[in-house]
Amino acid sequence: MSEQKTAQQLAEEFKAANEAAIEKVKAIAEDALGKVKAGEKLTDQLKQDADEALVKMNELSGQVQELAQKMARAGSGEAAPAKSLGQLYVESEGFKSWADGRPRQGKADLAVKTTITTSTTDAPGSVGAATDRTRLPGILELPQQRLFVRDLISQGRIDSAALEYIRETGFRNNAAPVAEGEKKPESDIQMELRSTTAKVVAHWMKVSKQALSDVSQLRSHIDNRLLWGLKLVEEQQILYGDGTGQNLHGIIPQAEDYEVPAGLPTAGLTVIDTLRIAALQAVLAEYPATGHVLHPTDWAAIELTKDEIGRYIIGQPQGAIPASLWRLPVVETPKIAQGKFLTGAFQMGAEVFDLWDSRIEVGFENDDFTRNLLTILAEERIALAVYRPEAFIYGDLAPAVGP
Repeated sequence: MSEQKTAQQLAEEFKAANEAAIEKVKAIAEDALGKVKAGEKLTDQLKQDADEALVKMNELSGQVQELAQKMARAGSGEAAPAKSLGQLYVESEGFKSWADGRPRQGKADLAVKTTITTSTTDAPGSVGAATDRTRLPGILELPQQRLFVRDLISQGRIDSAALEYIRETGFRNNAAPVAEGEKKPESDIQMELRSTTAKVVAHWMKVSKQALSDVSQLRSHIDNRLLWGLKLVEEQQILYGDGTGQNLHGIIPQAEDYEVPAGLPTAGLTVIDTLRIAALQAVLAEYPATGHVLHPTDWAAIELTKDEIGRYIIGQPQGAIPASLWRLPVVETPKIAQGKFLTGAFQMGAEVFDLWDSRIEVGFENDDFTRNLLTILAEERIALAVYRPEAFIYGDLAPAVGP
C-alpha cells in the first residue's frame, strides 16, 4: 500500500502543477501575440489549445485556493467536522490491529488522553459536531402565573440587613379658615421609629449526578420547584409572619379589623358586599385600596355566585379577564385562611426589600463528591416594612354585622 501524502505535500504538488499551467498559458499567449504582430491569422488549433490551457489553469487555481483555505482553517481551529467517539475507535490503531487478525475473542481499547467535550473546534476530544440535537415541535409558551401578594406591594432593595423607617402613628388635622389678625390653629402628628432586619428564606435538596445526567430537564425542574417553594413561604411570611426570631412581621398581625362604617346598612349584606365595604374602610382611612387577597376556595365561591335566573354575577366561565372585584385585582392564595380576607392599599401601606435575590446554588457538601451527589440550594434574603397598618383591612368573609 502506497504511503498517504500529507496536506503539505499535496499543496506543493498542486502549486507546481498550477505554475506549469500558468507558464503554458503564457507561452500560448506570447505565440498568439507574435503571430498577430506578423499579420498571421490565428488557427483554430491555437485557439483550442489556449482554451484548454485556461480551463486547466483555472481548475488548478481553484484547487490550490480550496486547499489553502482548508489548511488555514486547520491552523485556526476551524477544521472538518469533529469525529465521534465511534469514529475515533474504529480508526484507532488498536482496533485495526485487532480486527485485521480476524479474532474470535479478546478486545480492543481506545485510550482517551484528553477530556471529551461538546466543543465543535478541532481541539482533541471535541465531539460536539457529532452529537444529536432534539428539537421539540412548536413553541413552549410561558404559563400564566398567578399573582402573588408580593406583586401588589411596592418593591425595593437594601444594601445591609438592618432596616429602619419612620412610621406615622397619628395625625390631628386642625386646618381651618383664619380671620385677619387671629391666631392660626395648630395641628400635630405622631411618629415612631421602626426597625427590622432582612430574613433568610431557604431550602435545599440532594440529587445524584446520574439523575442529573440521565433525566432530561430534571435540573430545571428542581430549580423551578425550589424557587416556587421560596415564593410560597415568602407569601406566608408577608401575610402572617409574627416578627419573632427569623420571621418577618407580616401585614395581617398589624392590619385594622374589619367593621362596617356608620351610615351603611348592615342587613342582607353578602360576601361581595363585605369586600366592597372593606375597600371603603381603607378609603376612609385615606388609603385607597389597591387589591384583595382571598383563599382560592372563597374566590371560587364568589365566581360561582348566580342571580335569581342562573346568570353568573362575576364574569363568564369562558372569559379571560384577570381576577378582579370592585375594580381591584384579586390575589388568590392558599396561604390566607379560608373564610378570611385582606383588603388594602398595598403599594402605599407596605414595601418588601430584597437583600439577596432568589437564587439557586449547586455544590458538594460533606461526602457528596465521593457519593456522586450534588446539593442544590435555593435561598433569598428579604425584609418587610409595613408603613401604614391602617391601610390594610382584615376580617371574616361572613356577612358583615354592624357595630
